[in-house]
Amino acid sequence: MIGIMSAMQEEIQALLNHLEHTEQYTKGKRTYYKGTLFRKEAVLVFSRWGKVASATTATQLINDFDVNELIFTGVAGGIHPDMNIGDIVIGKQLVQHDMNASPLYDIFEIPLLHKTFFDTHPEKRKQLTTACQQFIDTYTDVIPTKEAKSLHISDPKVVIGDIASGDQFISKASQVHFLTTHLESVVCAEMEGAAVAQVCYEYEIPFSIIRIISDKANSEALVDFPLFVSQIASNYAFEIFKNYLQ
Repeated sequence: MIGIMSAMQEEIQALLNHLEHTEQYTKGKRTYYKGTLFRKEAVLVFSRWGKVASATTATQLINDFDVNELIFTGVAGGIHPDMNIGDIVIGKQLVQHDMNASPLYDIFEIPLLHKTFFDTHPEKRKQLTTACQQFIDTYTDVIPTKEAKSLHISDPKVVIGDIASGDQFISKASQVHFLTTHLESVVCAEMEGAAVAQVCYEYEIPFSIIRIISDKANSEALVDFPLFVSQIASNYAFEIFKNYLQ
């Protein structure tokens, strides 16, 4: 059983549309959609934004549905200058950039766990990278050229990199400077991944993170964010999971 999460339903709507033999369960103001996806048993759920919401949802997903793998998919802001809109990031390590329990612990270190970075599963990371590259090689078959151009997508690539999570939308130069100064390996930032990573680490569940770059994490963020999420991120997720699960 694979668990698939996103922060917004729009990010996985294309997958929900394809889910077969669907059963719905509602708990904690979340709806969990259980069924068959590309002939594999799966449970899909959107957590809403933020670390608390995503950690709560991941915990419920693991305990109630006995998933043996969890993948979080959605959008993120590019931090590294080489990241462009439409690029795909496969998470290597996840870190909470707003965790600071110093001087008791080092900055970013999770108290009591003695961990700063949470590693995704290496073999599944490799498989996801292959699935993403297969999609990117033919992405124009799914994303019309005119639509891609209007959203500033050109020659997207797949990157394996570290991801920072925190309960804040990164849009200021000072925020980007903080991340690039203190977390040099981070390529993008979002609001859920590292919280899900910590939950999976504590429950010993293999996890993966897929992020589609929707903006450059600055004041010039995409104006039509809803369109990007519903048309681009959702279709990206559909094609990636089709390659990954089949």
